[in-house]
Amino acid sequence: MASTSDDLEMFGSINEDKLCETVSAVKINEEEDSEKNSSDNSSETSDESVEIEVPFKVGMWDLKQCDPKRCTGRKLMRLKMIDKLGMLAKFNGIVLTPVANESVSAKDNPIIAKYGVAVVDCSWARLHDTPFHKLQHRTAKKNLRLLPYLVAANPVNYGHPLKLSCVEALAAVMYIADYKEIGDLYMSKFNWGPTFIRLNQELLDGYANCKDGKEVVAFQNQYLDQLENGNNRSSNEEVSDEEL
Repeated sequence: MASTSDDLEMFGSINEDKLCETVSAVKINEEEDSEKNSSDNSSETSDESVEIEVPFKVGMWDLKQCDPKRCTGRKLMRLKMIDKLGMLAKFNGIVLTPVANESVSAKDNPIIAKYGVAVVDCSWARLHDTPFHKLQHRTAKKNLRLLPYLVAANPVNYGHPLKLSCVEALAAVMYIADYKEIGDLYMSKFNWGPTFIRLNQELLDGYANCKDGKEVVAFQNQYLDQLENGNNRSSNEEVSDEEL
């Protein structure tokens, strides 16, 4: 599913009272490896053992919509860095889903520490067919979360806002909730992984310094306003140059 101008325009006119609309366009894209890497999965680093212990549970609902060779969630399963959750499984930790109405924030740290974090592994192209509603009643609804504005670094969607892979989404939560070292660990399993952190460093650090979801959204909106103003200045400068 291609990114559209509507996705970006949506963020420009949203305030804190419309949290769901502000970040609801952030989805999880599981088809992130390029076609040229699909045969040998060369976008992955070696399947070495986990260097540090992850002190909380990391889970995934696998809806089997993605090519296993291109799926970051499946890669994490092979590395024993994520647990596969059954459709009927109850999960009391933080759950990333586009049907949530609150942004993830540092306030979620103790919930993650006690219960963990989980993601729904699905295809971006089939997002509208994904039965997120069937999972809601099997999780603690108060712990459903959205991700704020971030830019993808995975090979297919590099540079596109919002289109994060499973591992990018998980790493983002870990960074924002003060588990940066673990976020780095997860991204280190993909040769493009560290690029995601560098590409979003300013945003991730800003979000991590926010005390709750409303502050995260406020920081996001401020960043996007600055981005839009910068783009407008660049456009005006180009027009002036043409007139000369």
